[in-house]
Amino acid sequence: MTESVVQYRFPEGFWWGSSASATQTEGAADRDGKSQNIWDYWYEREPSRFFNGVGPGDTSRFYDKYKEDIRLMKEIGHNSFRLSISWSRLIPDGTGEINQKAAAFYQNVIDEMLAHHIEPFVNLFHFDMPLALQRSGGWVSRNTVDAFEHYAKTCFSLFGGKVKKWFTHNEPIVPIEGGYLYDFHYPNHVNFQEAVQAGFHTLLSNARAVKAYRELKQDGQIGIILNLTPSYPRSSHPEDLKAARIADAFFNRSFLDPAVKGEFPSELVEILKAEGFLPRYEKDDLRLIQEHTIDLLGVNYYQPRRVKAKEHVPNPHAPFLPERFFDPYVMPGRKMNPHRGWEIYEKGIYDILTNLREHYGNIECFISENGMGVEGEERFRDEDGIIQDDYRIEFIKEHLKWVHRAIGEGSNVKGYHLWTFMDNWSWTNAYKNRYGFVSVNLENGGGRTVKKSGRWFKSVSDQNGF
Repeated sequence: MTESVVQYRFPEGFWWGSSASATQTEGAADRDGKSQNIWDYWYEREPSRFFNGVGPGDTSRFYDKYKEDIRLMKEIGHNSFRLSISWSRLIPDGTGEINQKAAAFYQNVIDEMLAHHIEPFVNLFHFDMPLALQRSGGWVSRNTVDAFEHYAKTCFSLFGGKVKKWFTHNEPIVPIEGGYLYDFHYPNHVNFQEAVQAGFHTLLSNARAVKAYRELKQDGQIGIILNLTPSYPRSSHPEDLKAARIADAFFNRSFLDPAVKGEFPSELVEILKAEGFLPRYEKDDLRLIQEHTIDLLGVNYYQPRRVKAKEHVPNPHAPFLPERFFDPYVMPGRKMNPHRGWEIYEKGIYDILTNLREHYGNIECFISENGMGVEGEERFRDEDGIIQDDYRIEFIKEHLKWVHRAIGEGSNVKGYHLWTFMDNWSWTNAYKNRYGFVSVNLENGGGRTVKKSGRWFKSVSDQNGF
């Protein structure tokens, strides 16, 4: 069957595009009034933690090249694109005065996107806490919730006339896991009580921002972006099923249930109560979370989580972690992305969408990230300089087939955004794994070259299917 015959057609107005974040793409980390965020500071302190010693200072230079990049987005079929605003660029102290140069930059980016008929999806927080706020506790401190509400209101009033899709947080569980459980984000604490408190404050900040947005009566939608990772049990043995339920409560439902239903999963609350780890909160907090749920859910999906019942009694002296209740399970014969070490399981995307349809009121949603990181992509560059990333085309296709099936069964999924538009700086991994539709040549001033997948995506967008 030739590529021009459309076998999988998507609904009219489907959102085709990609996602990126400020810290990972902008560069200009110390220019035009931007203050340090936790990544700038951590890199300064421990550059050896970052792959090849590459920090967030340069990254992919979107700050200087946004016009060229938005033109390329249009060229490869984008009708929408998710970016994030850098809190430490817009409000350098985390709270207080607005940096007018930053406000002008984001205004220009939004205008440029709209001029190319690309709808801006704007996210407020993508792992990049302003250092000034981290020094006073970050998400562990309730003051950060107040600061976030002020920041959100500032963004709504500056850009809300043009931006109609807002998101409070991207993958809010990741700064909790990285910063307070598994030591892969600053502040590198391993402290379960702090993790719970930071998670609760993050959810409270989401509710406060949703409330503030609704009070402004701007004619758009506000949501959150969650990395939903289905927890599959090793077997149907009751102990394996219980392990999967608990993993799901910790890693998915901890944010999904409060954001969409306004309530916390009972299994999680029971564990926190029994182990003495409930967060501190004020009497109106739970009502606020209950009454200010989201309109639109972004779903990030990369890989499944496979678990089994604990095989050994946990060491009572080890730090308390979710893995006290389950062990990871390596399924024999699984399909792998050998470059990233992640399992590829395309049906997971369908299982997530089915779960949202059956248990979360079929909330309006879209795939906000899905992608394949590959190390050493240069070896796939042909004589014309184009990276022949057929593996990425295959990856996207196989996931889109399952999205298409979910739509056919009634799932309320409105779009697909690849992670990411161009190769970007990926936290401590820096440029180790490349994810983009567009290649970035770091040795040559960040020169852009569209990969084969970008050209293919243009045909998908044009035909609204493949």
